[in-house]
Formats: sequence, structure tokens, C-alpha cells
Amino acid sequence: MTHLPKLIEDLALILIAGAITTLLFKRLRQPLVLGYIIAGLLVGPHISIVPTVVDTDNINVLAEIGVIFLLFSLGLEFSFKKLVRVGGTASITAIVEIIGMLLIGYAAGSLMGWSLMDCVFLGGILSVSSTTIIIRAFEELGVKSQQFARIVFGVLIVEDLVAILLLVLLSTLAVSRQFAGSEMLFSVLKLLFFLSLWFLAGIFILPTFLRKARKLLNEEMLLILALALCLGMVVLATQVGFSPALGAFVMGSILAETTVAERIEHLVKPVKDLFAAVFFISVGILIDPSTIIQHGWPVLIITVLTIGGKLLSTSLGAILSGQPLKQSIQAGMSLAQIGEFSFIIATLGLTLKVTSDFLYPIAVAVSAITTFTTPYMIRLSEPFYNFLNKVLPARLINGLNKYSSGTQSIQAESDWKAVLKSYLSIILTNLVIVIAIILLFSTFVAPFVQSRIANPTVANILILIISLAAIAPFLWAMMAKRPDSFAYANLWLDKKYNRGPLVMIEILRNVLAVLLLALLVDRLFSGIVAILVAIPVIIVVLLVFRKRVQNFYSRIEKRFLNNLNEREAESPAAETPKASLSPWDAHLADFEISPHANYVGKTLEELAWRETFGINIAYIERGGKMIYAPQRYEKIYPFDTIGVIGTDQQLMQLRPLLDDNSAERVYEEESDDRENIVLQKIIVDENTKLKGNTIRLSGIREKTNGLVVGIERDGRRILNPASDTVFAWDDVIWIVGDRRRIQQLYVRHDQ
Repeated sequence: MTHLPKLIEDLALILIAGAITTLLFKRLRQPLVLGYIIAGLLVGPHISIVPTVVDTDNINVLAEIGVIFLLFSLGLEFSFKKLVRVGGTASITAIVEIIGMLLIGYAAGSLMGWSLMDCVFLGGILSVSSTTIIIRAFEELGVKSQQFARIVFGVLIVEDLVAILLLVLLSTLAVSRQFAGSEMLFSVLKLLFFLSLWFLAGIFILPTFLRKARKLLNEEMLLILALALCLGMVVLATQVGFSPALGAFVMGSILAETTVAERIEHLVKPVKDLFAAVFFISVGILIDPSTIIQHGWPVLIITVLTIGGKLLSTSLGAILSGQPLKQSIQAGMSLAQIGEFSFIIATLGLTLKVTSDFLYPIAVAVSAITTFTTPYMIRLSEPFYNFLNKVLPARLINGLNKYSSGTQSIQAESDWKAVLKSYLSIILTNLVIVIAIILLFSTFVAPFVQSRIANPTVANILILIISLAAIAPFLWAMMAKRPDSFAYANLWLDKKYNRGPLVMIEILRNVLAVLLLALLVDRLFSGIVAILVAIPVIIVVLLVFRKRVQNFYSRIEKRFLNNLNEREAESPAAETPKASLSPWDAHLADFEISPHANYVGKTLEELAWRETFGINIAYIERGGKMIYAPQRYEKIYPFDTIGVIGTDQQLMQLRPLLDDNSAERVYEEESDDRENIVLQKIIVDENTKLKGNTIRLSGIREKTNGLVVGIERDGRRILNPASDTVFAWDDVIWIVGDRRRIQQLYVRHDQ
């Protein structure tokens, strides 16, 4: 009889159980994640109704692979540039929510008499919401086009990155078993250093390699290459002291900046789905129902704290970021659950053996309960807001509205802000590269050379020359590369107030460069030699060859920037547009037109959607081409993506027409041009110089690739103003158009 390894038997058992339960949950319209967890519970060692898993160790190995591919796929959807684009609203909201839930989790555990590590890990478990569950609930409830959904998606992006940081910090804390401030700070700095280094090196190398190998990469080879890069980074991250999950996430986020990101994501999805199913089933295997029953009260308490705490902290964060009360409440009630990352954090505690056995099943039970409550929380969010609107003092409501409206005004970026941002970018980027090169040469190159050259002085001089040649371009950039030229020139011309601080910045960055040189030389020679001989000689060499060094650095920088922006330049797929919030709840939503829609081929004038629903078509994307602010004679064609601007109520009225024929697209990768289309407002003042001009004669449509959709004047709102409307002092003009052009319009007039 042929021997069948137990791993294959167990794998067959968990996948059969997973298939049956997920089919049932799909029928019941419940999240599939819960189906996987229940499948694991049924085949686990604590329930004997059906056959049980024999070799849990091998299943746990497969589950770890599942975590790696989950994080790799998350990185492919993430991209570092997406974090920059989510803006201050999502960042502030997420940070306030995470800090609030960390404190609530820690306090709850302390009050229940749990150990220090149980309390800390509970805070981490409660701080992250479930992307999968929220997206599924939004799809089923049809609220993805509402403005609060945009806030939620931005918060989820920030939460994903913070969760990675939490994994690193919790691992460090678990090893030291105490809150050592210096160790935690060192871990954060180490993490930031390696993240920056991997990102810079990855963007410089990978897009170029993939571009040159494009003709050789069929789907099979691209899949193998992507998985090899993922697992290679996992090994590298583990070698430098980080978790495998971090390595997978970093490699995914680097590949997300390449033109083959969508292909890789498509190819990896079946692999990710398989191992993710194993991971979630393994979560269920570890659940002991008797433990949940035994700790029923903690489960109930933590569930209530999760729902109430996330509602309070997220709403507070959204309000502080400038969102109206309604959207803040809706966002808070949408994020009131825990999910995938919570399981990973709970698993980390078990793996490191620093948390109690009861914490894991409690976390899973709370996740299951809050998963079921999420759709109801989303449905009740608007009635709950209406209730608060009635019971809260009118003065408070008015104050919140004024605060929200005031935070949305577009302001010209000051010269100092532009210059300081440019200085920081130059210094920090090159600082990371120089330190990395010094560490690389002192750790690997120096021992290699010293072992082959008998004379230590000759060996050290050779090492110094090679390492200096490697760091010279980046050292020159730290010392001499100029920041934003126009803003810098403006500040430099003001001798009285600005020249002194600028000179101090120049001195400080040159001192920093000299200190780095001292660090390099000190590793090879004595301090006296470094100060009296090596550093002066090196500075003279840099001055003599500065032109060649500058040109070489320029080529490196150009290649890096080309690689970084290659995806936007070549691929029509990038990111979802994000609109600023209008006081009257207007925002952008985009829809893909079905070829079977009965309005295909009609002009916008014939459709009369603006007159019927009060909405505007901000853009039409057709075959990679963007049509900004389309004219009334523009037709709608199959597979067009239209950007619709309107209020929640207007979009709900339009939805039945679109839902019958088109597919809404919100949380997907979209074109970079579309990402830059936003709803912004500017004020008619001495900077904009629009006073007395009509909308048509001002040229604002041409300058911003957009259209004016509203004007606030004397406490009233003029929606969809006519083209002959004349701008008056202190008018608040709401424009939907190219974010960069709107900013340039304001800055240009200001200067």
C-alpha cells in the first residue's frame, strides 16, 4: 500500500472543510473569512464531530507561508506613493484611532488583571480594522461612492503600514520584556533606515531589470521571479532582525511601483488565496471553544470596547482632520471591527510565547462578533448622526461645521516650507545611502581586502579609495545639491531675515557630511590621521572632481526618478481619485460604462444628467486618454470611465441608472491622471486676482483642466453657476480639476 504523508491528508481535510463552509457562507452572504475560521474549528483538535488534523506543526508552517503571501499581496496594492496621496485626513484619523485603541486595549487588560504582555498585545490587536470585511460590507450595502468611504479607505492604508510597525515593535518588546525607551527608539530608527534603503535600492534596480527582461518574461517566469523576490526579501529581512511579514510587505510595495505590478498581482492572487485560506483555517484550529466560554465576560467587554472605542477614536480623529460630523461618525462606525492583521498580531504573541493561551481565542471571538455587527453599524451610522444632530447643542454643531469648512481652503505653499522639504529630502535620502555604503564596505569589503593584502596600511588605503568612490556622488549631494531653485532664490534675496538661516542650514549639512567622512576614515585609521590627513585630502579631491561627481549623481537621480514614475508614464492603472470634502457633501465617484448600457452613444446634453440629478461629469477616461471637463456634445462610449461629482443624495438617485449597466470602481488601482482630479476650493482675494472676472473670461477652466461646480457667497451657495457669473471679493470657488494645476494657479498669483 502506498504511504501518503500526513501533511497531504491534513491539507486535503482542511481544504475540503474550507470549501464546504465557504460555499455555505457565500450562500448566507457572510464574510468568507468567518467560514474559514469555522472550518478550522471543526477540523481542529477541540471538536471531534468530523475527522481532525493530525500534524498541526506542518499546518502552521503553511499558515506562515500564508501570512507571507498575504503581506506580499497587500504590499502590491499599497505602494509608498499611495501613502503620500492619502493626505492628512486619513493619516490624522488613523493615528488618533490607533493611539486611542492601544490605550483602551492596554487599560482594559490591566483592569481585568492580565499580564503586561497580554495588555500590550491586546492593544495592538484592537488597533487595526479589517480591510476585507469593510470592502465586502461596502459592496453589499452600495455605499462605496459616498464620501465617508473615501476616508475609510485612506485610514485602512495608513493602518496597514502602522500594523507593520507594530509587528516590529511588539517583537522587540517581547524579546526585552520591558519598555526600554532606547531599545524601542533604536528599533524604530533601524526599521526606518532599512525601509528607506530597501525602497531606494529596489526602485533603482528592479524597474530597470524588469524593463530589460520584459521580452523574456512570460506569465510563468514572471510568477516565479515575483515569488523568488518575495521570499528573498523575507530571508533578508529575517537576517537583519525583522519579521518575515515585513520583508514580504516591502518587496510587494517595491514591485507596486513597477509597470508589471498588475500582472504580478493577478498571477500571485491564486497562490495568495490558497495559502491565505490555510492561514485562516489554522486560526480556527487553534480556537478552544471551552476557553471562549470560560472567558465569556472578557469577550463581551472587549467587543463592546472595540465597537465603542473605534467609533469614538476614529470619529474624533476625523473631526480633528477637518471632516464634518456626519462623515466622521460614518467612518467611525464603519471601522468598528478587527480582522486579518489582528490574527497576525495574536499569532505573533503565541509564536514568541509571551501571551497567555486565552488571548488568541478571545481575539478571534471578538473578530467574529464584530464582523457580524459591521454591516449593521454602517447602516445605523446615518440615523445615529441624525440623532446626535438633534441632541447636541446647535452651537457645537455650527462650530464643528465652521472648523471643517475652514480646514478645506487651499493655501499657497510658503517658500520656506518648499525649501525645507527639499533640504530634508536631499539630506535624508543621501544620508541613508552613505551610511549603507559605509556599513557594507566595513562589514564585507574590508575583511575581504585585508585578508588578501599583507600590508594593513596599503589595504586600508585601497579600501578607503574604493569606498570614497562609491559614496562620492551622494556625499556631494549632501554638501552641495541645491533645493527648489525658485523658492530658494526668493528667500536668498531677502538678506535681512532669510539669508542667515539658509547659511546655517548649509553649514550644518556640510558638517554632517564631514562627520560621515570621519566615520568612514575612523574605521580604517586613527582619529588623528582622519582629522589631519584623510579628511582634508578627501575634501580637496571632491572639489577637484566635483563636476564629474555632480554629473554622475544627476544620472543616478534621473534614473531613479524615471523608475519611480515609470508606472504612471506607461501604465493606465494607478490609484483611485481622492476628493476633498465639500460642506455640502459633494465628492467624486467613478464608474465604468458597460457596453450594454442603453445610454451608450448619447451626448451629455442628450442624457441631461446635470439637469435631472444635479451632478457634473468631471472627466471621461477613454483608452488611457483623459478628457477633462467634457463639453455637452461629448458622447458616452462602452468601457469609458466617468468621474461623477455630486452629493451622497444625488449619487444615490443616479445609482439605479448606473447600477443596471455599469460597475462602480472605487478601491482599485486607477490612472495617475485620475488620481490628480480633486474637488478643491480657493478664495477670491488679492492672491488669486479673480475678482471682477466672469467664469468664462477668467480662464479658470483652461488653467485647471476643470470646471467650477459651486460658489459660496454671503452665506449662500450657488451650485453649478452659469459661465457669465462674476467673481466677487471673498467668494469661495469650488473647482473640480487637476490638483496640481489648481495649486499652481494659486501659487503663481501669490508670487
